[in-house]
Amino acid sequence: MYSPTKIARVVKSITAREVFKRAPEVKEKLWGGEFWTDGYFISSVGKQNSETAVAKYVKNQGKGYQYTQIHKDQLRLDI
Repeated sequence: MYSPTKIARVVKSITAREVFKRAPEVKEKLWGGEFWTDGYFISSVGKQNSETAVAKYVKNQGKGYQYTQIHKDQLRLDI
């Protein structure tokens, strides 16, 4: 059995490796080569506004920062 924290770490690790493998130029553009920040959001699903809480959290990520798009293709993970 995996904890939510372990799942978040695994997903972030796999996706970062795939992005760097498929588009190595991305790693060169990132300061320190870090693809993900240290944080993540985990919440239990219930009837009381869970979808709204998640949408608000995602919408507010990165506010106040200037971002530059460094890769245009959609990453697709074949499962």
